[in-house]
Amino acid sequence: MNVFKRTVSLALALTASCALLTPALAQTSDTIQRGHEHFLKDGCYLCHGTVGQGGVGPAIAVNLYPYQAFAYYVRTPSGAMPPFSEKILSDADLSDIHAYLDSLPKPPAADSIKLLPKPEK
Repeated sequence: MNVFKRTVSLALALTASCALLTPALAQTSDTIQRGHEHFLKDGCYLCHGTVGQGGVGPAIAVNLYPYQAFAYYVRTPSGAMPPFSEKILSDADLSDIHAYLDSLPKPPAADSIKLLPKPEK
């Protein structure tokens, strides 16, 4: 197993254990509003779209990582994304961004979208 796969495996295991030990983050309307403001002000939307739907970067709102994994990736990303240290984006601001993304409505399931008529039997 290469170093990248080991690192990802360790991060996922850590995330799973933290998710069980960390209480749910409070998602008030103020928190969500601040998260939306930071998502725009700090430039997240430039790559991930205005509502996390994706663009140059991946869609992040559809299958949002649990907070601990989300924070880990923002601080130590792979690929083209630059790292956002706590000096650039505080933990509180990062938590607010996560709350904003988590508050967005999820898209409908693909099989529930009726674009074409069902074939006749």
